[in-house]
Amino acid sequence: MSSSVPPTTVTRADVSDYYGTVLSKTEDLKTNACETSGAPPEHIRACLKKIHPDVLAKYYGCGLTIPDVLDGLTVLDLGCGSGRDVYIASQLVGPRGRVIGVDMTDAGQLDVARQHEAHHAAAFGYAAPNTTFATGFIERLEELDLAPGSVDVIVSNCVLNLSPDKEAVLRGCRRLLKPGGELYFSDVYSDRRVPAVLRDDKTLWGECISGALYWNDFQNMARAVGFGDPRLVEDAVITVNNAALEQIMEPHRLRFFSATYRLFHIPELEPHCEDYGQAVVYRGTIPRHPASYVLDNHHEMETGRVFPVCGNTYRMLHDTRLAPHFDFIGTWDRHYGIYADCGTAIPFASAAPGADNGGDGGCC
Repeated sequence: MSSSVPPTTVTRADVSDYYGTVLSKTEDLKTNACETSGAPPEHIRACLKKIHPDVLAKYYGCGLTIPDVLDGLTVLDLGCGSGRDVYIASQLVGPRGRVIGVDMTDAGQLDVARQHEAHHAAAFGYAAPNTTFATGFIERLEELDLAPGSVDVIVSNCVLNLSPDKEAVLRGCRRLLKPGGELYFSDVYSDRRVPAVLRDDKTLWGECISGALYWNDFQNMARAVGFGDPRLVEDAVITVNNAALEQIMEPHRLRFFSATYRLFHIPELEPHCEDYGQAVVYRGTIPRHPASYVLDNHHEMETGRVFPVCGNTYRMLHDTRLAPHFDFIGTWDRHYGIYADCGTAIPFASAAPGADNGGDGGCC
């Protein structure tokens, strides 16, 4: 794996300085790579209204990384910064749940998050904070005071690209997740491997551009550490919108995408979408999703309707916190081969000329 993900001269200290000193608020970003496109759904907007303005002012994210069905769960936010997504998740897990944020930058980031813990507990109507913030490196999650298999959901918003050892991050996530747990995160990806001249540019790295993984390297890396069948939720093209930086990047002809993936800790997941004649029926019981539920960009299951699925999708629903919301049809007794069109082309629908945000996913 190391041969396909070359090293960089950019250090953790460079990244920490960029987010702790160079950037003091969202408006200081020099590109739109670390900005979330589109309006958040209504329930997230309601959560945002209760979050302190000082926290909101220092948001650097490229997607919506808060999945459904979180009540009472333990959630870990990698690279939590000043705590925006931690405080969103804090409201969704409820007083019985717990949210842990980890970041390597105290000054201007964790200091802001910690300063407002009591404020948010009161705003959310909790007797005590259900949040914890830890200083640490996301490549060394084993150093946190967290037992293996103790976390239900891990989220991260435009942070993996900043890491010098992305495989270590994914490996650490799998170690911390409970069986059936999930890594649900947004990040920046490229359509080819980023050359060294760009990877060593501190500004492009800090702006979440030059540390981006080639999408196929990411998928292979995820599978190698035990996250079988990565599922793309949504994607969008990134336009840098900075003439000076575009001039540096233009000769290399790369395209960049923000994308949200969900990776499930289910050891039995197969490399491809295999057909066992199975199906599911969505009960319509997930809050805010009465008519249908979207698992990823090619699985939208209408309430009450029999929906054929591959074995991997069956497990992602049956072996996870989503199980109570579905009825399951079929067994593992007979195999009918691979699902058609389970391909390996670039998965981002936004890569197609003139395409809208979405994605074809490729299988079943």
